[in-house]
Amino acid sequence: MELKITTLDGEEKGSVNLSDTIFGLEPREDLIQRCVVWQLAKRRAGTHKVKGRAEIWRTGKKMYKQKGTGGARHGSQRANLFRGGGRSFGPVVRSHAIDLPKKVRVLALKHALSAKAKDGGIVLIEDTGLAESKTKSLKGHFAKLGVANALIIGGAEVDNGFRLAARNIPNIDVLPVQGINVYDILRRNTLVLTRAAVDALEARLK
Repeated sequence: MELKITTLDGEEKGSVNLSDTIFGLEPREDLIQRCVVWQLAKRRAGTHKVKGRAEIWRTGKKMYKQKGTGGARHGSQRANLFRGGGRSFGPVVRSHAIDLPKKVRVLALKHALSAKAKDGGIVLIEDTGLAESKTKSLKGHFAKLGVANALIIGGAEVDNGFRLAARNIPNIDVLPVQGINVYDILRRNTLVLTRAAVDALEARLK
């Protein structure tokens, strides 16, 4: 697959042939879905917690005698039946992370890239260098490229001026190539790759 490379000003800077083993696969929704579930489960803090019966500060004395009152039998006011008692089967601190083999994660990334390429949602730019690190100026560049909702992947390090200028623009995410992931690719309409990012991805995923 051949795509044109442009500058941030919209000028053509040649073209590049994208590898079919990375950008030319027939997307498999099951692989992509498994990876997204793995990512979202991994980011959950799991710090939710309620008090159980054993953690409630309340007397353990028997409320009233076992028989003869006409009421139900109770042994403690900490029981979950009473107001202020412990919660039954409430959430506890735990990890929500699930396992997903590395080979499956790599394959899911390839299929996510292929899905974006198939939909025509990939834009290639020469680099992220800016003459003026201003948000207003960068918005103008994005307007020329037709980019409004995008994930922008730079090289090993994103230009600091570009990152600062882009952080106040809604629906724009900027990541170094090491941070590319399936979920962020799918949640944005357009995937913007620099030439360095394409080279790094092909070296990593081939």
